[in-house]
Amino acid sequence: MTDKNTKDLRPAIAQDYETGEVLMLAYMNDEALRLTRETGKAHYWSRSRGTLWKKGESSGHEQLVKDILIDCDEDTILLKVEQIGGACHTGYRSCFYRTINGTIVGEKVFDPEEAYGKTE
Repeated sequence: MTDKNTKDLRPAIAQDYETGEVLMLAYMNDEALRLTRETGKAHYWSRSRGTLWKKGESSGHEQLVKDILIDCDEDTILLKVEQIGGACHTGYRSCFYRTINGTIVGEKVFDPEEAYGKTE
């Protein structure tokens, strides 16, 4: 059965608008894209929770959208953002904070327990 909220999900890449650093990959449905355009703050669809969410609603680590681009096939979104705090829920500035061999190459910018409470 297809849920109207998950139908037509598109990958959305968040990129720092000044440095070009890739911060995260999430998914957007039409409602998330509409809210992002209306508010200037990134909204996404959580596949694991099955709900719409605004980046930073729990942590305060918002993404202020500076530009929105779409790829040539019109099936992937690129958000150029000003990242307030960290983008990754683990406390790093970017979700891409380690190499494939596990070496940490990113910067931890906040404590997830302080931002979200007790984590598993």
